[in-house]
Amino acid sequence: MIKIAMLVVFFGIMLFIGLYCRKNSTDVNGFVLGGRSVGPWLTAFAYGTSYFSAVVFVGYAGQFGWKYGIAATWAGIGNAILGSLLAWTVLGRRTRIMTQHLDSATMPQFFSKRYDSSKLKLLSSAVIFIFLIPYTASLYNGLSRLFGMAFDIRYEYCVIGMSVLTAIYVIAGGYMATAINDFIQGIVMIVGIIAVIAAVLNTHGGLSAAMDSLSQISSESEGIKQGAFTSFFGPDPVNLLGVVLLTSLGTWGLPQMVQKFYAIKNEKAITKGTIISTIFALIVAGGCYFLGGFGRLFTPDRAADGSIIFDSIIPNMLKGLSEPLIGIVIILVLSASMSTLSSLVLASSSTLTLDFIKEKISKNMSEKKQVFTMRVLILVFIVISAFIAIVQHNSNITFIAQLMGVSWGALAGAFLAPFLYGLYWKGVTKASVWVNIIFSTVVMLANMLYKDIFPVVLKSPINAGAFCMIAGLIIVPIVSMFTKKMDKEKVDEVFSCYSKSVTVSVKDHMG
Repeated sequence: MIKIAMLVVFFGIMLFIGLYCRKNSTDVNGFVLGGRSVGPWLTAFAYGTSYFSAVVFVGYAGQFGWKYGIAATWAGIGNAILGSLLAWTVLGRRTRIMTQHLDSATMPQFFSKRYDSSKLKLLSSAVIFIFLIPYTASLYNGLSRLFGMAFDIRYEYCVIGMSVLTAIYVIAGGYMATAINDFIQGIVMIVGIIAVIAAVLNTHGGLSAAMDSLSQISSESEGIKQGAFTSFFGPDPVNLLGVVLLTSLGTWGLPQMVQKFYAIKNEKAITKGTIISTIFALIVAGGCYFLGGFGRLFTPDRAADGSIIFDSIIPNMLKGLSEPLIGIVIILVLSASMSTLSSLVLASSSTLTLDFIKEKISKNMSEKKQVFTMRVLILVFIVISAFIAIVQHNSNITFIAQLMGVSWGALAGAFLAPFLYGLYWKGVTKASVWVNIIFSTVVMLANMLYKDIFPVVLKSPINAGAFCMIAGLIIVPIVSMFTKKMDKEKVDEVFSCYSKSVTVSVKDHMG
């Protein structure tokens, strides 16, 4: 009854906020970007909650904690420093300024206007559509074991319930409802992860006793000696670095993450948002991976072939907790999943509506029809992702599961370099953007379908994704040096947004 009551209150708050924010989502700017007037706390929490989902809490924390021990915490630290602090510092201001100047609400729109290419808009829209849907479906996977543990509820019912609730508040309130709900969900995530870590460690006598027990564990089959799981860089620092890079630097190129910068209110909001977002990531991501680092103190479930089911590690760590704590964990995972789900479907629907339907099918669409179309597509995307999640769970179609794994790498690899260089460098060419997007997409699909052709270090989709991102930072400038330059007047007009004079007080600049 305690757990059910907590869920009812949580669901009620989410729905109320969605309906309350309906008045702010009557036009495209309001529905997609909240009128570009979202403050630092809401933006920072929207960024953080979109960043960390059940995939991180249940999947990544369990898997990487098992493989790297306490050193997995470096992934959380990387998420805070590279994925939040530097992302806000490097991208925040320039993204807000240039996207407003170009009147772009989506990443494909930005590419189209920045590089003067409508075909580039269609290519990037297709990549986003192909890879965001399976990534969206993966968000449901972390719920099945936790709900089964807490309520003995079938996985299908969990997926349907989460889908319906998210659909209602996103369709009703758009970006503003998502941002406000993300703020509440973010608070739940912070409180929840701190409480869970303390409770789980307490079951093993506290932090010192748990660390001591972990230091005694070795694995002959994996060639791991005692103490490796409590060492500074863990038993496999090379692959750990791949995890840090993909999960941290990857946010710089993900449409649903970068779009948060489009909507931020002003300069002060960026400064505050940077600090808030970094602290949030340090607590939530650092806490998740730190908790996962103790996974070998618990017994995981195993498949028929004896392999470890990594998604079972975190749920098995939580089995002995009290009812209120399990309730908090359930709401924590729901919050993490729903916030990311809402962000993904909003990004997908706005991209398909503004960059494809309005561009190719109905160029004279009114604002009202655009918003209505996005609302319909949000429902469609949620239904498709829920269907994929249920089919994959019931039939164990590995192709879908693999596609989920390469989604992040393909999106980040394709878009990071063109977006970053596009904000800072006038010399980027259209050809270099085409080459980079095609290169990353092909590499990640090949990694999924023909893994054996890759060297050992790149067989992992995590490492392959990190490779694509780093390669993109090299490909774009090199290809730009040898391909046709863009029209100088058009490029100068794009960058003119940075040259406008503003008046500031003496306390900010001595003059």
